[in-house]
Amino acid sequence: MSSLEKIIEDFTFLDDWEDRYRYVIELGKALPDLPEEQRTPANKVQGCASQVWLVSHSEDGAKDPVMTFEGESDAHIVRGLVAIVLATYSGKHASEIADLDAIEVFGKIGLVEHLSSQRANGLRSMVKRIREEAQARLAA
Repeated sequence: MSSLEKIIEDFTFLDDWEDRYRYVIELGKALPDLPEEQRTPANKVQGCASQVWLVSHSEDGAKDPVMTFEGESDAHIVRGLVAIVLATYSGKHASEIADLDAIEVFGKIGLVEHLSSQRANGLRSMVKRIREEAQARLAA
């Protein structure tokens, strides 16, 4: 999986939005498939027009656990957006995740304004779900 820094750097080299969309699709293709048993209603992200599943993992018993995420979508561009969201949040402490608004990060690279309103809403739903899971881990 690509790091967020690399994704942002790659985005700055691509001038054309067609090229950027192709890059997002390539990121999605590189995302490992989620096992069938993980594609459950509980893991499905509400508020996405496409089907999106997110699974979180964290260290048991840690006060501020490091969290990792897996995800998948049935739509090419959305799957790429899932890859970018996972690169943003996976491997960070719950406190960092709760404080980090990926929508701001995506705004800096111009991603949000080039998405359809449905995709942008889905992206917000993914970010909201991950941040809520981090807040729940901190409160536990």
